Amino acid sequence: MKKLKPFETDDGSRARQNMSAEEKSKKKVKGRVILNTGHGKGKTTAALGTAFRALGHQQRVCVIQFLKGQGDYGERLLADQFPNLDWYICGRGFVFNREKIEEDKRVAEEGFALAKEKVESDLYDLVILDEITYLPLFGFLDVERIVDLVKNKPERLSIIMTGRDAHEALVQVADTVSVIDPQKHAFNSGVKAQKGIEF
Repeated sequence: MKKLKPFETDDGSRARQNMSAEEKSKKKVKGRVILNTGHGKGKTTAALGTAFRALGHQQRVCVIQFLKGQGDYGERLLADQFPNLDWYICGRGFVFNREKIEEDKRVAEEGFALAKEKVESDLYDLVILDEITYLPLFGFLDVERIVDLVKNKPERLSIIMTGRDAHEALVQVADTVSVIDPQKHAFNSGVKAQKGIEF
């Protein structure tokens, strides 16, 4: 079976033609706000699956990670291979205690300022705000600032927010909310995190 290049038909001709301004305006879509929350595995994974889908359509994607620090995560290692994908890490690592809360607040503020800049730039088709639910949950950022950012986004932009225990205000502002709850997890049976599955 012949493997087709992007936008190529079986006879080798280009499938995508230049559209007129009128045709482009008819095809203009309204972006969505999606929230992946809950305590189960897969919130970020689902968001990145959507990013992969968008990249397949030659769309521009921006991923901003708020709490995950530096590390050999498979998705991050792959990111450099996509010219339409910008990836930013704003956290110092996973935060499960309040030993350095002032530093965490500063990092959260810097990350949110970056997110605001990228959302308002109107350069992207999809922006993923990974683990953003933790910012209001831990008291790092007022939830209304996130709500205002999402409400005032460019119309065509889609935003995906992820993280546990999403504030009700984030649930209300979202068009689509998925709650991923665990029924069974390998960790509970002593299975360690596996490369390619958990990271």
